[in-house]
Amino acid sequence: MAWLKRVDHVTYAVASGTIERWAAVHERLGGGQVVARIDDVCPDDRRSSMKLWCLRFDDFGVALVEGIDRDAESQVSAFVRAHGDHAIQHVAYAVDDLEAYVRELDALGVKMRGSIVTRHDGFGLVRQVFTKGLAAGDPAEATFLEFVERPRAESGTVQVGFSRDVGKAFYAQIEEARTAGDHEPFVPIACGRFK
Repeated sequence: MAWLKRVDHVTYAVASGTIERWAAVHERLGGGQVVARIDDVCPDDRRSSMKLWCLRFDDFGVALVEGIDRDAESQVSAFVRAHGDHAIQHVAYAVDDLEAYVRELDALGVKMRGSIVTRHDGFGLVRQVFTKGLAAGDPAEATFLEFVERPRAESGTVQVGFSRDVGKAFYAQIEEARTAGDHEPFVPIACGRFK
């Protein structure tokens, strides 16, 4: 069975002060349109936060995240420090049945960053989950995967949207992993299940 249906969106981490310019680049090069501009996903967090800007290209999305450093370095700033400006932080794949897919991944030993998050994003319910990092190490600096189940519009097309609540929930998951020192990768390649 083919679980992954398409790429839902790609998220780029951008250097401080560059999110507007990178949004313009994506608009000019690809014809995308900014559909969400969240300038602080965690406005009450004294330690750190991030900006989240999202562009839609029909049924495909691009998200841009920029760190907001306050009392501590933002996880996004740490990612940019490790990988450079406009680096791919994660790719999100669309699936039809997220719960069933996560059960399949669990049977293979794939490690999720947290549980499935369900939110309303302006188009209806969206269900999302992050994996742990693709490689062992600091969760803020790790590239990871996301899996998404989205509702279909009456036209049959998939509506791509983003919300502050989802951005805040996923930001918190990575912050909790950093605090806990969770450097485990998303899949134990040496376990023999992937030969």
